[in-house]
Amino acid sequence: MKIRQLSRSEIDLLRINGCSADDWSQVAITEPVIPERYRNVRFSGTVTISKQDGTIEIDKSIVRPCGIYDSFVKDCQIGENVFISSVKNLVNQRIGNNVVIENVAELVNEGETTFGNGTEVEALNEGGGRTILIFDCLTSQLAYLLANYRNDIKFIKVLEQIIRDYIRTKKSTVGIVETGVRIRHCQIIRNVCFRQYSITIGAAFLQEGTIQGCSADPAIIGEGVVAKHFIILSGSHVDDGAILDRCFVGQGVKIGKQYSAENSVFFANCEAFHGEACSVFAGPYTVTHHKSTLLIAGMFSFFNAGSGTNQSNHMYKLGPLHQGILERGSKTGSFSYLLWPSKIGAYSVVTGKHFSNIDAGDFPFSYITEENGKSLLTPAMNLFTVGTRRDTDKWPKRDRRKDPNTLDLIRFDLLSPFIVEKVLTGIDVLTKLGESAQRTQEVINYKGLQIKRLLIKSCARYYEMALKIALSEEVVHRLERLPANTMLNEIQKSLTFDDKVKNESWRDISGMIATNSSIQKFMDEIRAGKISTVNSTLEHLKAIHQEYEKTAGDWFLCKLEQRLGIEISQILPGQLIQIISDWKENRLKLNNMILKDAEKEFDFNSQIGYGLDGDTETRQLDFESVRGTFDNNTFVCDLKQESESVVVRAEKLFAKLNEL
Repeated sequence: MKIRQLSRSEIDLLRINGCSADDWSQVAITEPVIPERYRNVRFSGTVTISKQDGTIEIDKSIVRPCGIYDSFVKDCQIGENVFISSVKNLVNQRIGNNVVIENVAELVNEGETTFGNGTEVEALNEGGGRTILIFDCLTSQLAYLLANYRNDIKFIKVLEQIIRDYIRTKKSTVGIVETGVRIRHCQIIRNVCFRQYSITIGAAFLQEGTIQGCSADPAIIGEGVVAKHFIILSGSHVDDGAILDRCFVGQGVKIGKQYSAENSVFFANCEAFHGEACSVFAGPYTVTHHKSTLLIAGMFSFFNAGSGTNQSNHMYKLGPLHQGILERGSKTGSFSYLLWPSKIGAYSVVTGKHFSNIDAGDFPFSYITEENGKSLLTPAMNLFTVGTRRDTDKWPKRDRRKDPNTLDLIRFDLLSPFIVEKVLTGIDVLTKLGESAQRTQEVINYKGLQIKRLLIKSCARYYEMALKIALSEEVVHRLERLPANTMLNEIQKSLTFDDKVKNESWRDISGMIATNSSIQKFMDEIRAGKISTVNSTLEHLKAIHQEYEKTAGDWFLCKLEQRLGIEISQILPGQLIQIISDWKENRLKLNNMILKDAEKEFDFNSQIGYGLDGDTETRQLDFESVRGTFDNNTFVCDLKQESESVVVRAEKLFAKLNEL
């Protein structure tokens, strides 16, 4: 529809409705013009308005006629069928179709802005030096590389330039409110970009940011939120008085209940309530729910912070310059304390207070406890706990992202090549420590930790169990994919692998498991200018992510071949039967150990506090009515069913191999 100036009669009708303008010739409108859709509006500067002849749902079951009411509007472009009401200052905005802006004190754009894109976030190290340039399609992988690969000066320089080129495309002198946006009951909003279908209700102060939703997964900002220099992506919900300053909030994140964060990044499916974050790199599924919990200058992923968790990065010397790493799947117990710099291995549990710098990166699945003021390491013991298994089952189910363009690249495998490589290192280190220790030693010191000498062999055996499961699982999968009556030579062919994986090592790039060579190749192409845009950068990382299944499978077979000392492409039926037997035996053993740990949740001690006014029988009945029984527990039933499936799968493969 053609836009035109208002006629004299239309202006007269608008004036009757309480409307005024600094210069009516600067107000243009699209037909049909319905004067009653404009009441008590003050127009200033250049204002263009598309047709307002429809109705709009501003809340559930609340439908209003579109138009502009009781507002001051200056230098704005307004799309079709919007509802703008009680806005004291609506200045310099480009507003899309089907938008609601209601009861807002100030929605303005001042000067040139990039809406939070390009904000420098000093994550991981509070003293700086690991700056992450945030932007509206930042992924946990790109952020990881930006923060951790500062030693490669050229790579960082080129990658940052690629990002800055992208950020320049976001420059605007006009605020942006796109189609389907809802902004209601807010105070001050300055230089903020509202992408499609984002929802902001009750925010206190928003400045220099982007709220990027989509129709399938809106971003939602709630009551009392204060945010400055920020990016918030689709599916995220920030509310309940949260305070953010120089922060990135990725997809499917929940932040609220007065949580405070500065210079921090939060990626897919993080949850942060009550506590505080300072210079935090919160990789996917980082969770902190409690008051008095401080996360500071640390890198986390698939992490759960116990109440009162704290770290210290300040030695009162040159400033808060230290940092810590908790690898994927770690947990901290209530009121645990860690002194940075320290490193905790994957899927480990930290309890107690640790006043020395510790490095447990070689030992996944560990307990790190405090004993007589010393940090005690017990390797492998968290492998067979119900908590570890339950976590790995629940993470994929709790992926809240509904945006068709999911940004963070995530692998959920418990025994991934990254973990198995660490298991191999752990076995090697434990073996050497055991061989070098004196029989009179009670503990062995290792990188700020103490390990009880008598536990070394049993811990190494637990690692061996995990190793056998991981390596033999790949053989099982490949055999199961073969049709019935497959000949031995075809079976052998299915077990071949690419020799290139023989010397591969693995990295966990904040959720994405990738080979060292694939990351190095990616970095080489960045340096050489072969990758020159943000889109191509993200596509190359996706390609690495998609290579995982094949490369990981080949790597497992390669390691199995090395450990067996045979050429797996020439393997015989009897040897395959032994591999499957080992797989079956160790899978069942691990599941039984997890079930035994789960059984503790139903023992007599767990029933304390139940059946308060009755006898032992009453206690038992009260407990079962609330918690259920061990045999009926969903997790327990699923794990028992899995064990039954392992037996069935193994027997089918035995039958197939015995026919050869």
